[in-house]
Amino acid sequence: ECTISGTSRTDAGVHAVGQIAKASIPQDIEPAKLLQGMNSLLPADIRIVECAFCDPSFNPKTLVTLKEYHYYFSVSSVANPVIGDLVAHVNGPLDMQRMREAARLFEGEHDFYNFHRRNSSAATTVRMLHSCSVNTANFAPMADQVFYLNLRGAGFLKQMVRYIAGALFAVAREEISMAQIADYLGRHHDDKLTPKASAQGLHLAMIEASAP
Repeated sequence: ECTISGTSRTDAGVHAVGQIAKASIPQDIEPAKLLQGMNSLLPADIRIVECAFCDPSFNPKTLVTLKEYHYYFSVSSVANPVIGDLVAHVNGPLDMQRMREAARLFEGEHDFYNFHRRNSSAATTVRMLHSCSVNTANFAPMADQVFYLNLRGAGFLKQMVRYIAGALFAVAREEISMAQIADYLGRHHDDKLTPKASAQGLHLAMIEASAP
């Protein structure tokens, strides 16, 4: 028997490359052998990439200092099935410059009440985003016209990245204005500004946790 505690959780359909978890087990096993044993039993779409001893007081959830999410999306005229499991296909056309300008509105400390799933148990909806940018992704030669949102912060609310992505896609289609985004960041509304983006393109890319 063992106890598992993780730093983060994701919605169904979201990918997690940078997850960190602590496994408390009643046996003394070398990390390399534990890694090999776990990977031999896990399903093919889950792999442990590194395993190491940690202090018993290490809490992977409360000691997180930084998380980075990527949201990959394609703006090609036809959805590419080769990358379809990793990249969301977004109907365009998208004004990428307008999208990049709008992304900067989310940087800094804001109340993300209007950009998260309302039934969350979070004590506060105020979060700090260190950066929010739109970047070009390189999937060559399998695909072109792929981009990704890069969001870095100490903590995120449930479905927060997906609601931010949905708003940025809408502003890039000129369906909403940047002033509306600023308004929804500034005060609580009963409705949502836009629907959330699909889970398909979202990746938990990296987690940093401090030592106890």
